[in-house]
Amino acid sequence: MNHGDHNHDSRWNEHQWEAHLNDIEEKSAQLRQFITSDPVGSDPRWLHLINESDTVSEAVDTFIEEEMLLDEAYFPDEDEDELDDLDDELDEDDFLFDAPLDEEELDEDEHAGEEWKALSDDYSVGPSGSMDQLLVYSDARDMTIRAMTWAKTLPKHMPIIPAHEFIDQCLMMSAKLAGGYTFGYEESFIGANIAYTKKGLEAANDALRNLQILKKSGLFDPQEYASMHAQLFEVRNTIGIFVQELRDNSHFGIE
Repeated sequence: MNHGDHNHDSRWNEHQWEAHLNDIEEKSAQLRQFITSDPVGSDPRWLHLINESDTVSEAVDTFIEEEMLLDEAYFPDEDEDELDDLDDELDEDDFLFDAPLDEEELDEDEHAGEEWKALSDDYSVGPSGSMDQLLVYSDARDMTIRAMTWAKTLPKHMPIIPAHEFIDQCLMMSAKLAGGYTFGYEESFIGANIAYTKKGLEAANDALRNLQILKKSGLFDPQEYASMHAQLFEVRNTIGIFVQELRDNSHFGIE
């Protein structure tokens, strides 16, 4: 994604980015519905992707690419007018902010900042990094591939809404983490990374709830269910920890 230039002094926090992402999702709802369903709306997009792709991993990656392209269509390119308009509409009193760090606190945190930059190398920061090296994304994608592989065993056109929602949420979990990665770790955009990652966490929580609903459906072997639940539970926790790490170190940034 090309997110344009963003002035350091006017950078948004995660809440402002989240408001913007919510606005994007609302605007693109009709387009998403067109892309993610068949002409009569009886089958979810992921089912078509499985049938159209050579492998499950290819189907997952295609979904993620489509989601990122949908979002990108609603981001201004080298044009901050839309960002400025939204910035004017948002009232800081609507959000809870941490107290700003004073110079003394920044001095005390200098070493922590260096630790964050070193830690961020593990999160594929820099030109040599790649999204596949981001462990939290890799784990989420592996979970999504496993869920989609399981979905292939379901009877065709099976009207089990929690099963369809479970797959959709696993896919969205991976797509939102991918979207966050494209913003990187620079101070100007780390709020967007956090906002996207939070949406990935929300999707993981929803997927976990639907998986638990499916426990008594008879669609899972007990051992398979226990293993899949444990894997998704771990992925969800990893995303939650990653959100907090991004928040704790967002004032350092990577410039």
